[in-house]
Amino acid sequence: MTQSQTVNDVFVAGKASTKPRIGLLGIMQELYDDMLPGITERQGNYAKQVAARLEDKAEVLFTAPARDKNDIDERMKEFAQQDVDGILIVMLTYGPAMRTVRALQNHSRTPILLANIQPVPTVTQDWDMSDLTYNQGVHGAQDMANALLRTGSSFSVISDDWQSDSFSESVGDWARAAQAIHRLRAMKVALLGYGMNGMGDIVGDESAFLRKIGPTIVRENFGDLLERMDAISDEAIRAAIKIDKENFDIDPNLTDDNHVYAARVQLAIEELLQEKGYDAFSFHFEAVGQDKRFRQLPILAASNLMAKGYGFGAEGDTNSAALVAAGHTLIGDAHFTEMYAMDFERDSILMSHMGEGNWKVARKDRKPKLIDRELGIGGLDNPPTVLFMGEPGPATLVSLVALEGERYRLVVSYGDILDTEEVPAIEMPYFHFKPHNGVRECLNGWLLNGGTHHQCLNLGDHRGKWQHFCKLLGIEYSEV
Repeated sequence: MTQSQTVNDVFVAGKASTKPRIGLLGIMQELYDDMLPGITERQGNYAKQVAARLEDKAEVLFTAPARDKNDIDERMKEFAQQDVDGILIVMLTYGPAMRTVRALQNHSRTPILLANIQPVPTVTQDWDMSDLTYNQGVHGAQDMANALLRTGSSFSVISDDWQSDSFSESVGDWARAAQAIHRLRAMKVALLGYGMNGMGDIVGDESAFLRKIGPTIVRENFGDLLERMDAISDEAIRAAIKIDKENFDIDPNLTDDNHVYAARVQLAIEELLQEKGYDAFSFHFEAVGQDKRFRQLPILAASNLMAKGYGFGAEGDTNSAALVAAGHTLIGDAHFTEMYAMDFERDSILMSHMGEGNWKVARKDRKPKLIDRELGIGGLDNPPTVLFMGEPGPATLVSLVALEGERYRLVVSYGDILDTEEVPAIEMPYFHFKPHNGVRECLNGWLLNGGTHHQCLNLGDHRGKWQHFCKLLGIEYSEV
């Protein structure tokens, strides 16, 4: 951390969340220039206004209208060079669709959104034939959608007034989903050691996972990590502990020695992730414990690195690690958790895990704690553990299910995090989650749909974003 950085800067900078990059393909045809001189400039300015309207949702790239096939091919090359997350098609006038289809097929892995919009929202009595031309995008959109459908191209559609909040919100959700998928397709997930043997719902076909979802799973040995731990400087450890002291109320029983060790492991894991280009990681407590060279489980590392934007899944669950990383991109501040116990009186589920949790979802009125904690699992020394309860209010819970081959399903529940009272004996992050349809119906649906026992949670109702995510990825969406 430099002198000019704040603690929050450090955690935002870990895996910085940036705006999606979207290419706006504005289509018209050149024959209108003879009929209406200046129409290309007029419709180009309209496209620029649409891009400006979306600037708080995405970085929208637009250079000029595409009036013929050569223009379309050139715009698509520009988007490929810019490595955009998705392509937003706007019909600036009518334009024959078949000029566009081949170029889109050549970029078939890039998500496409057809925005069925027009410059003005209402047909008035003073319209003339020029206004009809300026606002005729809808039948161009129909030609385009029909051609895409018949050529087997996947695309999304939004029909709306481009100046409305609903339009910018919908495009923003789609753009985030496109960005999350773009990130997944380049993602590497590190499995430190090996996963938990016999844990059925985290097992899948890694080749199918790469083909359908995107991430590459890489197994890392502990020798590299241990070497990195030895090389961590005292200065870096002091800086990490200083940040912890600003973020957490520190348990007076937590010894400096244990805190230093936890910081050393965290810094070594982070260095490994950064140098080898990982977006997410997982470890299994038995793999760490049975290695016999570690003193603690890296529980503080998991919590702090999640807060920095890395994906995490426990027990070697690389699928959930990738899902949490996607949740960071799609929404921000994703949290790894489990359903621990049902509470029929509250009609809720107690959410928790062994100690790993993204404290960015902690309730705002209570500072998270960093506690000294005895933990029999793993058979090692007390691991410093972050303790917090979730911010009360709406929340969305998702689970990625590997069904068979390339068939995947996202099981989704939304509801509220309850204002949860303190339970002094629980020494790990916890809170009650009340599904909107109640614990019985939610869990019946969860179980029947194969929802796993590891989940990703985000504060807020984000079902729309996850629906876009599933559609663009070509996987099932099941809300329970």
